[in-house]
Amino acid sequence: MTETANLPSTRSAAEDDLALVQRIVAGDRAAFELLMRRHNRRLYRLARATLRDDAEAEDALQDAYLHAYRSLGRFRGDAALTTWLSRLVLNECYGRMRRHARRENVVPMVSSNTADIDIEAMRPSDSEPPDSAVARAEMRALIERKLDELPDSFRTVFILRTVEELSVEETAQCLDIAEATVRSRHFRARSLLREALARDIDLASSEIFGFAGARCDRIVANVMARIDKHGESNQG
Repeated sequence: MTETANLPSTRSAAEDDLALVQRIVAGDRAAFELLMRRHNRRLYRLARATLRDDAEAEDALQDAYLHAYRSLGRFRGDAALTTWLSRLVLNECYGRMRRHARRENVVPMVSSNTADIDIEAMRPSDSEPPDSAVARAEMRALIERKLDELPDSFRTVFILRTVEELSVEETAQCLDIAEATVRSRHFRARSLLREALARDIDLASSEIFGFAGARCDRIVANVMARIDKHGESNQG
């Protein structure tokens, strides 16, 4: 083995993406499958955050990929591939939202660390106890519901910044907005999500270790049965 073979690769992610695009344009279908698998999670989350519907997000992502496949010959690497793909997905999502609006005549808004949650980490693992998996799934569903209630512009920025961990600069490029706008929307999204989760926690706190109803009846019945069984008396 030569000394050169032991040297780490210095090719950047942008160069890797450009090479992948060149393979696809040359007719390498397997390369396009690799591209989709590489970007699927991030782009699906972006579509889901925008459309607030699982099936609609899948359809939008598929249509965006088809558009990308037909347009990759015009990709020159002026922007990062992930940015270019993100814009295609957003354009598809916004187009769907406009079409739905026209059809329906609708005019399309705890602790300090509550919003800093990795939703992906809430997926149950094979080794996780069933009760823990259920609790994790319920928490994840709650956070997703609260995210769906955020205004569209805030929700999309939150997904890219907090969930996908894109930088302010990368998020600004994906959404074609100013970096200052990214910072203000992300701050507002975190605040709104934190407030929404805190309200649910406050409501749930009043019901912790619930006692009324069947549990109350059961305890009373059991005690009375024991009294009857042993003939206990309250007299000295």
